[in-house]
Amino acid sequence: MAKSSLSQDSGSSAAAAVLKRAVELDAESRYQQALVCYQEGIDMLLQVLKGTKDSNKRCALRTKISNYMDRAENIKKYLDQEKEDGKYHKQIKIEENATGFSYESLFKEYLHETVTEVWIEDPYIRQTHQLYNFLRFCEMLIKKPCKVRTIHLLTSVDGLGSVQQSSGLEEIKESLRNHGVLLEVNYSSSIHDREIRFNNGWMFKIGRGLDYFKKPQGRFSLGYCDLDLRPCHETTVDIFHNKHTKIL
Repeated sequence: MAKSSLSQDSGSSAAAAVLKRAVELDAESRYQQALVCYQEGIDMLLQVLKGTKDSNKRCALRTKISNYMDRAENIKKYLDQEKEDGKYHKQIKIEENATGFSYESLFKEYLHETVTEVWIEDPYIRQTHQLYNFLRFCEMLIKKPCKVRTIHLLTSVDGLGSVQQSSGLEEIKESLRNHGVLLEVNYSSSIHDREIRFNNGWMFKIGRGLDYFKKPQGRFSLGYCDLDLRPCHETTVDIFHNKHTKIL
């Protein structure tokens, strides 16, 4: 009995911490992140409710859950309308030497099972480390819950290392094919902008494209494998949503 009570108290504390963060994000108008925290906190409170026997506590929990659900629903409606109107814009500023900005950390909340096709425009998928960056990005795209079936890459030709570039991209293409994913590669001599688009309407403009990580200090240093631990170059990420955006 005491163990069950301790577990409920622990669950309540964890839920309170997540919901406190949700309210803080809400107050800062960071609605997308706030919605995620509200949903997570509500799920945690529902678990606490299931294990609560006291009728008064159950009543208080239901009221609290209802209030948070109402706020989460209002935020969701607001964000849906912003997306519908093409007004959604979020900006992330990555400071010099900042960590915690792996591709998974940056894109995870926008990758759902509705994502089946991705467009990448980046003039610098040429050198070895840039090809590895692109490979890591592709690895993220084929993981659940995504159901990506086609990836389009538009990049520029590396005049000095074109053989290495083409052979590297061909190897990535073959590997993706083995996972049921088609990679289409095209080249442009005039491409300059960096842009990533998902077919569910999300669009990302990253100042440095996929190449915003610094060179690791050594092959056996932290951050060599885990990009969340890799220091970054300073850059800006702009995120938009427009369900009516035409994909060319």
